[in-house]
Amino acid sequence: MKKITLSKRHSTTSSREAKRPLMAARRSAPDNQPSKPKVTATIRLMIVDDHTFIREALRSLVELDKSIEIIGEADNGRKAVDLAVEKRPTVLLMDIGMPRLNGLAAARQIRQLAPDVRIILLTAFGTDQYIQQVIDGDIHGYLLKDSPSNLITHAIHEVAKGNTFHSPAISRRMRTIYDEVPSGNGHKPAIKLTSREVEVLQLIAEGSANKQVAGELNISIKTVEKHRQNLMDKLRIHDTASLTRYAISSGVIDNMVQTLLPI
Repeated sequence: MKKITLSKRHSTTSSREAKRPLMAARRSAPDNQPSKPKVTATIRLMIVDDHTFIREALRSLVELDKSIEIIGEADNGRKAVDLAVEKRPTVLLMDIGMPRLNGLAAARQIRQLAPDVRIILLTAFGTDQYIQQVIDGDIHGYLLKDSPSNLITHAIHEVAKGNTFHSPAISRRMRTIYDEVPSGNGHKPAIKLTSREVEVLQLIAEGSANKQVAGELNISIKTVEKHRQNLMDKLRIHDTASLTRYAISSGVIDNMVQTLLPI
């Protein structure tokens, strides 16, 4: 019987063919591995500030974080209210000192009309008057404009999670206000103004007459006069010039307006 032998060439070829599936499997293995998930924006942010360069700076900062999507911007409080109700952002980052309607008054309206929107106030002012209104108004965050950039994005994430976040200096002052006893502590308690009184004060300080204030707020002139008198009684102020000075010192209107007002 003839002995059958495999040639070296046949043996090598068979070996190569046997290895091909293994090599092919090795090449295809990376394709079968799950790819890294893409980072999708989970926080819908709206920016509100009357200064264009500040909005641009905030936008440039926030756009570095791919988990945040900017869905809108506004340059005054009235636009902020309308846009917040329409777009329902996760977080609204808003200045306080703005024309027509300041950030605190706008925040109060947004909390009523769109309670799911979480609000961070970003401002240069850290007065007790503001801090008390932030406490009373259930505002979720209060940051000073000299805060480090990483603190701003951190605050956005914390507030989006349902937490509150304030600048360290604001937090310290809040604790002091909470701890203060109204009588016998030597501190003058913050004067509480209603949301409407703040609106009227701002418009008066910006130079609006009673008729203009009534038209802007869609109320009667008599109601404007009543609010004006209430303001003067609460603040112990008896003239428009003093109301304007108070509005500037407490940050109801921007300090930059001071040079334009005849006071």
